[in-house]
Amino acid sequence: MSEKPSKLEFEMLDYERVEHDYVSFRLEDGTVVKVKVDLDRVGRALNHRNPDGTPHYAISTSVKLSIIPQDKRFTVEKKGSAGSKPPGQMFS
Repeated sequence: MSEKPSKLEFEMLDYERVEHDYVSFRLEDGTVVKVKVDLDRVGRALNHRNPDGTPHYAISTSVKLSIIPQDKRFTVEKKGSAGSKPPGQMFS
């Protein structure tokens, strides 16, 4: 029987999205909820395999929610300082 490694070593894998960016849902009040799942990092173990012999992967994911009200309106707090940017201006 071979000795198990004390640490797993991974090779980082690049990836590409092969289908749509979002899954969208329309709520009965007209609001649209868009859900996007992204891969943050994917690696394949170089010094370990699963018990059935298949490659062992480490996958880190994130979920992004986008909620779009029926009237497509939103508000932003107005800053009180003289140097603040007006609502909606995100970049200089």
